[in-house]
Amino acid sequence: MRATEALTRLVRDVPDFPEPGILFKDISPLLADPDGFAAVVEALAAAGRGADGAPAVDKVVGMEARGFIFAAPVALALGVGFVPIRKAGKLPAATHRVSYDLEYGAAVLEVHQDALAPGDRVLLVDDVLATGGTARATVDLVAACGAEAVGFAVLMELGFLPGRAELGSLPLTALLTV
Repeated sequence: MRATEALTRLVRDVPDFPEPGILFKDISPLLADPDGFAAVVEALAAAGRGADGAPAVDKVVGMEARGFIFAAPVALALGVGFVPIRKAGKLPAATHRVSYDLEYGAAVLEVHQDALAPGDRVLLVDDVLATGGTARATVDLVAACGAEAVGFAVLMELGFLPGRAELGSLPLTALLTV
């Protein structure tokens, strides 16, 4: 099964969640389908491979919470480490932190200061690119560790929102644009 086919068939729209006017993309049916889930993980992992098929990154970063679901198996597929980007107050050691705006609010993200080594090449993975606030904050956290974000891979890009602009020149792999 191809990744775009899996996304089209298995991601359902939930209107007015978590608040009126928001169209939530529910990935639960995709996660319950092993063929669909495997197809999207492999397609996302392709963003972290070089032309020869070998890993071109040292780490994969996933953003809380739905990004974890995809970033961890992408890291395994690439044979590299996974680094979680967490909401404020969830990590036990010293952290870097960044405040940012969401589509419907504001938040703070953190990463352990020692989670990435200076010079690490990092692939960022999340489920949806919307306004780009989470993505921009994550790029900033990667840089705070002295590492380099070299790509951003998502299941879906909401093309009607300005998320892509927040990435600047960072390459974006979106399996589906809606």
